[in-house]
Amino acid sequence: MLRFLLPLALLAGVLMLPTTASAQVVEGEEHCVVNIKTSDVLNVRSKPSVSGKLLGSLDYSECGVVVVDSCVGNWCPVETDFVSGWVNRKYISMVSPALYCVTGVSAGDKLNLRAYPSPTSKVIAKLSRHQCDIAFLPYAVGSWQKIRVEDDLEGWVNRKYVSGE
Repeated sequence: MLRFLLPLALLAGVLMLPTTASAQVVEGEEHCVVNIKTSDVLNVRSKPSVSGKLLGSLDYSECGVVVVDSCVGNWCPVETDFVSGWVNRKYISMVSPALYCVTGVSAGDKLNLRAYPSPTSKVIAKLSRHQCDIAFLPYAVGSWQKIRVEDDLEGWVNRKYVSGE
């Protein structure tokens, strides 16, 4: 009996191990650079391999990276305003569609869009309590979510004040 319980216990232990979440990559959609140190860059290469010629680099949290065709293994063909080439899919994640709205803000009040994920960070804009067309960028810190509004304004809000349309 014990020889049957030991393999089951080992299997249960394996199934409960934490797994690394994979970034969502979708052809034709905008992505941002993720999963690198803020002081590091993501290399853009001439072919889907670390041996490909270095064509350029993308900074941490840089968005506007469009996957232009099907990925080949772990490598995806991308274009930005400045460079085209291949990047490892582990380091990009899709920007959500702009399907979110401000919610739970009292009449006469506005939602602060902040420069950093902190209630003491500089307020860079005030969003109307009826603001919609908000895109979630693939960055969150605690209860803070990085968002984009009006196609170019990016900042941080408390996630409890933003929900799906």
